[in-house]
Amino acid sequence: MEYRRLGNSGLKVSEIGLGSWLTYGTAVEKEKSVACIHKAYELGINFFDTANAYNQGAAEVVLGEALKEYTRSSYVLATKVYFPMGDGPNDKGLSRKHIIEQCEASLKRLGVEYIDLYQCHRYDSETPLEETLRALDDLTSQGKILYAGVSEWTAEQITDAAHVAKEKNFRPIVSNQPIYNMLVRYIEKEVLPVSEKHGMGQVVFSPLAQGILTGKYKPGQDIPSSSRAANQETNRWITSYLNDAVLTSVQKLENIAQGLGIKLSQLALAWVLRQPGVSSAIIGASRPEQVEENAIASGFRIPETILEEIESVLAEIKGFVPIW
Repeated sequence: MEYRRLGNSGLKVSEIGLGSWLTYGTAVEKEKSVACIHKAYELGINFFDTANAYNQGAAEVVLGEALKEYTRSSYVLATKVYFPMGDGPNDKGLSRKHIIEQCEASLKRLGVEYIDLYQCHRYDSETPLEETLRALDDLTSQGKILYAGVSEWTAEQITDAAHVAKEKNFRPIVSNQPIYNMLVRYIEKEVLPVSEKHGMGQVVFSPLAQGILTGKYKPGQDIPSSSRAANQETNRWITSYLNDAVLTSVQKLENIAQGLGIKLSQLALAWVLRQPGVSSAIIGASRPEQVEENAIASGFRIPETILEEIESVLAEIKGFVPIW
């Protein structure tokens, strides 16, 4: 496993991270969840990502329990705040009240004294940006979080945050967590260059496009019964990828991967990691074997001629916009 700095910070995270969205505490039974987390740690994955909103804290509980047998300093634990955690008017968003209260709740569920990376899960247009950033800075001063990040913020929002932090002398935001894969590339135009300008690394989610970039879904064939797409609890975002044009291009990408002697999933992860602004690609896994397969992508460099071939294939579905 290779490691990269998280933006301009001194924190180093594994190129492959393990996430818990739609998996741990939700669709994957606890025993298998713990096995995946332990396998990731054994393989050198040190970056583990979750959120308070993942099944109302259940994912945090599973992750915290699985990691408690390891030395706390040996892994980087990330969680998030923003989405509703109750029915009250202050049970959501990025107000000082919600951030402080949810940080305390996450610490208890995770069973730790501090969170390495605390991320604003979305942008809150109803709360002054200074209030949000001051709350994060105060939590850092208190030692309850070590670094602050954001998720799915626009280039303009990232720029505004950087300017406010500099003006008020707050500690800078070190990361952004956007969706990024071969089929969803919006961050390349503005988010990546703006983030790099302000010293922020990307910890991208869904690098395998909900499993589409594993090659398990074939054009004109039925959905595998054991797949995420067949699971009503987890297939909300995957169905828009399931059209023959996309799946046909994915088949071509799989042929390219075979020519390199690797799996499509490994090619897709290495393609994401070709971007120097990407610090880590966060995978999801329901079996330890999946973690092992994906971890191999760390350190793999795709030849320039193959990158050009991949671009030609992706150009065939350039207008495709999935629901995510």
